[in-house]
Amino acid sequence: MKANELIKLLEDGGLSKYSSLYADLDHTKNRMIDAINAFTKNYGEDRDIQIFSVPGRSEIIGNHTDHNHGKVMAGAINRDILAIVSKNDEGLIRFCSEGYSKDQIKISDISSPEKFRKFTSRALVAGMADAFVKAGHSIGGYDAYSCTEVLKGSGLSSSAAFEVMVGNILNHLYNDGKVDNKDIAKYAQYSENVYFGKPCGLMDQMACAVGGFVYIDFEDNQNPVVESVRFSLADAGYSLCIVNTGGSHAGLNDDYASVPGEMKSVAGHLGRDVLRGLTEEELLRAIPNLRKRTGDRAILRALHFIRENERVAAAKDALKNSDLDEFYSIILASGRSSFQYLQNVYTNGNPFEQGISLALCVADGELAGKGGAFRVHGGGFAGTIQAFVKNEHLDSFIKKMDSVFGEGSATPLNIRPLGAVRLF
Repeated sequence: MKANELIKLLEDGGLSKYSSLYADLDHTKNRMIDAINAFTKNYGEDRDIQIFSVPGRSEIIGNHTDHNHGKVMAGAINRDILAIVSKNDEGLIRFCSEGYSKDQIKISDISSPEKFRKFTSRALVAGMADAFVKAGHSIGGYDAYSCTEVLKGSGLSSSAAFEVMVGNILNHLYNDGKVDNKDIAKYAQYSENVYFGKPCGLMDQMACAVGGFVYIDFEDNQNPVVESVRFSLADAGYSLCIVNTGGSHAGLNDDYASVPGEMKSVAGHLGRDVLRGLTEEELLRAIPNLRKRTGDRAILRALHFIRENERVAAAKDALKNSDLDEFYSIILASGRSSFQYLQNVYTNGNPFEQGISLALCVADGELAGKGGAFRVHGGGFAGTIQAFVKNEHLDSFIKKMDSVFGEGSATPLNIRPLGAVRLF
């Protein structure tokens, strides 16, 4: 479809078929038209173009469990990356993201990670293409312009969404859409691990790729069990609200590394590589010896892991049974465990800055007697909390949070039913 044809389709109301993905169709229409015009400015008007979409994600439950082969549940959100794309036969991938300069990659270079600087978008694009080739899929050149509403630094996985977008494009342009989105998520993990240089897990990529609520069991880390959980938060009358407390993640690498490190130190003293498979009874029996070897915090974090794993499975069952009261009870228990036992709500290196603690306290007071739930969001130590808020209380909740943390701190979201897709 030519640019002018696609713009006319959007102006004539064609976006209405995607009302389950976008709450504000007029805003999304204008956003897409702006992206199409930016594409033509960068690559020319007389091109056959397509639109692709990949959502960000929110961790729902399973705080710091994946790195010890645990269980998690995440949800795709109704904030996405959009890409306007056209094939080319030049053996080049050109990718221009809004606000950034254009990247260009030779297809002939993609099998050599050393040619791409770590921690760059070029590395991610090359890594995804290489993963497709290694899996026996087809690749080729294309030109793309992208824009995003997946906020960086908010724990919504903007990098994972970008990786999955590259795979989404290759899937539909060169493989007739036959590559399973779960496989695309695995390729994205490979790209981030090998090319980008970050030893991430698979939760973020899987949630962005698959969509909806996604339960993932990493007991077999190479072949995780992935289950979609059908439940509409919007139909139940709730929104998911992410509150950015404004804290910086700078200087927190040691804090983040201490969580899996201490958990694995407990596992190691008990003859294991990871905590998965260890029972609470076994751990309790070993505590007298472990206290001398690993310290008490490591034991508390191990206990959090074991109990959080059980909570994830229980939360999945509660959603499948549409038992929101039970689900929110489990979410609250997860949040308390993160604060008390996992201890990832603030850093001991700077106890004067406790934005997450403050946000949880304010949410506790604001939602008391109103249903819903709240907890730390993602890795913790700084950044964001999440809250499940009944829509009739959403405006007052946002107003309260914004009054404490600044205008725009609270972002209302919902769970998007689809992951990586080609639109129209």
